[in-house]
Formats: sequence, structure tokens, C-alpha cells
Amino acid sequence: MTNTNTNANIKSNNYITITDRTKQFAIRIIKACCFLDEKPGIYRALSKQLLRSGTSVGANVRETQSAQSDKDFIHKLEIALKEARETQYWLEILIESELVDKPKFTLLLQEATKLEKS
Repeated sequence: MTNTNTNANIKSNNYITITDRTKQFAIRIIKACCFLDEKPGIYRALSKQLLRSGTSVGANVRETQSAQSDKDFIHKLEIALKEARETQYWLEILIESELVDKPKFTLLLQEATKLEKS
């Protein structure tokens, strides 16, 4: 096997891992937002922001499957990275404002940070 094929296989294996991770992350975000939506006012507003960015990470990673070039592939991953950072922001706001149970939402924040670094 040539080096190029090996790199492609490694890239493919990493891609499967990140798509699975971002999908699982989106599911966790949805569950957190369901909890937030049960509360009135500001909780719902923040929930909508968190839901948009938190589920968008995986959607943008999935979009890379139809990238038309390496440049397009990178661009789609950069969008996913931006969404991960935005998700971190909303999670930090929820945690630091003491609106949510810190341990549960800290785990989501930690996963968002890991995804950003992946």
C-alpha cells in the first residue's frame, strides 16, 4: 500500500470517529435543550442558541462527505470549528450565570472543547 492510501485510510478512520462523536454530542445537546425548554424566559432563549450551534457542529462535519475539493473540505471543517466555539460560549454563559447544574453542563463543555481540538 502506498503512503497516500495509508493517509487516506487514516483520514477516513478519523472522519468516522469525529462524525460519530459530533452526532452523539448533538444528541446530548438536544437533551440539554429539552431540559432548558421546560423553564420559562431566558432559559428558552439560551436553549435556542445552544441548540442551533450545538447541532450544527455535527451537521457541518457530515457535510464534508460531499466536499468538492480539499479546499471545500477544509472550509466545511472550519465552519464546524466555529460552531463548536459558539457552543462553548453558550455553555459557559449557562454555567457561569448559574442557571444550570454545573457538573452536567461542564461535561458538555468539556466535550465541546475536545471536539474543537479534534
